[in-house]
Amino acid sequence: MKLFTIDKDGKFVQFKEQEFKEENKEVDLEMLLENNPEYFFDNSKILIIGRQVTTNLNTFIDLLGVDQYGNTVVIELKRGKTPRETLAQLIEYASFIDNLDYDQLNEIFQDYSGEDANLEDYHQEYYKSVSADKVSWNKNSKLVIVASSISPEIKQTAMYLRKKGLDVYCVEFKYFVNNADDKMISSDFIVGDEEFIRTRISSSAQLPKTDKEKFLTSLDKNGKLLFDSLFKFAEQEKLIFHWGSKGFSLNKTFTNGFVGLCFGYPPNSIYKQSIYTGFEEISKKINNAEAVIDFYKSELKNLESLNKQKQI
Repeated sequence: MKLFTIDKDGKFVQFKEQEFKEENKEVDLEMLLENNPEYFFDNSKILIIGRQVTTNLNTFIDLLGVDQYGNTVVIELKRGKTPRETLAQLIEYASFIDNLDYDQLNEIFQDYSGEDANLEDYHQEYYKSVSADKVSWNKNSKLVIVASSISPEIKQTAMYLRKKGLDVYCVEFKYFVNNADDKMISSDFIVGDEEFIRTRISSSAQLPKTDKEKFLTSLDKNGKLLFDSLFKFAEQEKLIFHWGSKGFSLNKTFTNGFVGLCFGYPPNSIYKQSIYTGFEEISKKINNAEAVIDFYKSELKNLESLNKQKQI
């Protein structure tokens, strides 16, 4: 297949196919798929919840995701041709994932994202069209191989496993570069395209954390006013910030540890520019929760009211 772009003079500029592994590492492929899963999987949305997830056998799952119904998606990446043991690796990972419950998946997600927001709420916001009662966590698993070349042996074995009821998919991608060093990737299902429309778990690869300066820079004018007031209030009350990849949780220390009072998010997050309270968790974790909730609820309302006056 030949690919071209059109320059400003209306002339074709050809993209030439190259071996992805010649100038890229496997981590580069991880990042591409992690940030653009819908383009690799024919516009099927996948929420990535873990990267380099450690199994009980001390092996590492490249990427772990969940689909709109809560089924897990185990992804094995190969920047070159698939070796014969690729499927064996994938099945080993699946045997580990199969035993995880929601709490363990949530732990993986929070470790990966660096945020205190729970997986269930984030999933609901990510897949807006699916109601919570249709989600059954880890009821089934999809096993996906993504490689620049799917070998005949892997293709044949994957097709056999599908016939026997295992939900296996193989995706092949091609990498193109032109003279201006513009890059392009194409992807196609080789196998499975007709249907792909209690140990301590850790992820050794986390998303980079944001900070106060980056967070404020990302906000619009009204957001800057509100969050600047919130930050001043937090400093006055000696509250503690836990920064994640997008936003933060604002925490207070109690005798039994930290409790999240609220969560702040920027415009480019799933939750858009917003503040979510953590009052439900407070009521579960501390004594005299009602008084604490009433105080901080009142203070947040005062901040909101004050900033509305500033905007007039």
